[in-house]
Amino acid sequence: MNARGLDRAMAPLRLVESYWLGLREGSDVPLRSVIDPRGMEDALENAFLAERLGPSLAKIRVAGSHLNDLMGMEVGGMPLSALFTPAARNRLSEAIPRLFGDPAILRITLRGEAGFGRPALDGALLLLPLRSDMNDVTRALGCLATHGDIGRTPRRFDITGVEITHALGDLVPDEAAEAFQDRSNASPGLAEDAAPFAHAPAEPGKPHLRIVVSNDD
Repeated sequence: MNARGLDRAMAPLRLVESYWLGLREGSDVPLRSVIDPRGMEDALENAFLAERLGPSLAKIRVAGSHLNDLMGMEVGGMPLSALFTPAARNRLSEAIPRLFGDPAILRITLRGEAGFGRPALDGALLLLPLRSDMNDVTRALGCLATHGDIGRTPRRFDITGVEITHALGDLVPDEAAEAFQDRSNASPGLAEDAAPFAHAPAEPGKPHLRIVVSNDD
């Protein structure tokens, strides 16, 4: 795999994470209402906003064109799990509660489902927690980047690795520049109203966790 090409493909992830880190107020996660597409203009086609629907469920509210291209259809309103193979959905459902409950940053490495007309496709998904106007962590800013030809759609993904980082630590924007380095005009589409949902209270002082999954869901 061309390392330069992979690094270029993963650039939107670094841009979105740097933007999110820059919006933090002290050690808290940013409010959904402060998200401005102009701050991550070069990554908009890879970016999306998600909403918590339940303990382990999230729905894509609005998404950039790359996600639509991968699925061969409009993904707004679809569950986030629709981007994954059936075998990978259990792993996703285990990570989603951490995203909103801790809250935590999720970095998920991906491999496209193989098959006729579906060439090799590697990728990464970044999920960053957001607070609603009611101060509940029930929204997320996401970014999905891939390296390779899309081929026949829909392209769903297996999960090859999950990294979970507690989001209430002393993270700084410079850390985002290396987050995915070793991994194989303002759009109105990101402007939508927030709605409050209840969530489990965050547990302060949780340590950084790293979970790696290989060749399974």
